[in-house]
Formats: sequence, C-alpha cells, structure tokens
Amino acid sequence: MTNVPVQEKMTAGEFLALAPPEGAQRRELIDGEVVVNEPAVLHVLVQTNLLVALAVWTRAQPLRGQALIPLDVELDEHDVFVPDVLWYAHGRVPDPSSSPPYPVPDVAAEVRSPSTWQYDIGAKKARYEREGLPELWLVDTLVRKVLVFRRSRPGGSTFDVAVELGEADELASPLLPGFALAVAEVFRLS
Repeated sequence: MTNVPVQEKMTAGEFLALAPPEGAQRRELIDGEVVVNEPAVLHVLVQTNLLVALAVWTRAQPLRGQALIPLDVELDEHDVFVPDVLWYAHGRVPDPSSSPPYPVPDVAAEVRSPSTWQYDIGAKKARYEREGLPELWLVDTLVRKVLVFRRSRPGGSTFDVAVELGEADELASPLLPGFALAVAEVFRLS
C-alpha cells in the first residue's frame, strides 16, 4: 500500500494575502481550494443589470443600504466568496475605508459561469446557508431563470423558501420593500 500525501486546504488568511489576480480574473476560496473565473460578456451584462436596479432602488430613498459589486466575503476558515452582486442593509454597509474581508451581506447574487456554477448551486449555497446569509439569488443565464433562496424569518436556521422565477415573473424580496425587477430585465442585453 502506498501513502498518498494529502494536500492541505488553504486558509482564508493565506488566500487574502495572495497578490491580486491579473486581468479580468476573479478568484474565490471554496473549501480551501482556489477557483478562478473569467466572466464573459453575458455574465457581466446580467451582473450590471442587477447592480443598476438595486443601486437605483437604494438611492431612491434614504436608509436603503448599499448595492455593491464583487468583494471578498469571508465565510469561514476555508471559504472566501466573491458574490457577483451584494446588498447590505442600512447599518450593515461596510466602511468604505475598510479592507477585505467583508461581512456576509444581506443579499448575495451569483451569476452563472461555466467554471463556477457547480459551486454556486452546491458548496457555495450550502456555506451561505450555514453562515446565515438571509437571501441568495442564483441567476441561471443558460435557462434564463432566477433561483431565490431565503429564510422565512430573520435568523432562521435554513433557506426554507425556494422560488424559481422565469422571464414573465418579477424579482422581489421582503428584505427590499418596494424593489421589483422584471426577470426579463435581468437578462436584457442592450
């Protein structure tokens, strides 16, 4: 019998100490392994549509928090995720002068990429749920649907609400009173 060396998982601290990636690459730490993603145009357009809609909503009235684009969010010792769009409720918005990692947001959106979708619907969804994320939007560009996972009550232990939205539906959330975005607009390309 031959002994096979076991590769140690990278820690969040080691990951955050790495030099920034070059070019358009984004990287995350998922279960101690670095996963690299180079978003394509479709991904960026969908991400922008979500960000703009949330930003317009947050700026329409005071105390609506802040919508942001990818930031390093440390979930635990071996997981640092970079959601495509984040929304923090008023009073939870990270200080603009603070350094990574940032706290778990109130809403995280992950847009499908060929290299990361398996993680988004698997390990990342499970970690977000375990670490208390109130609401997760998984945006599937292949079938043009948005999968919403949320807790039915603040502090609930699991995502006990799951909704699949098609292009004829509206994306809304109890966390975002008055926010509504036609799913067709999420996938608008011009």
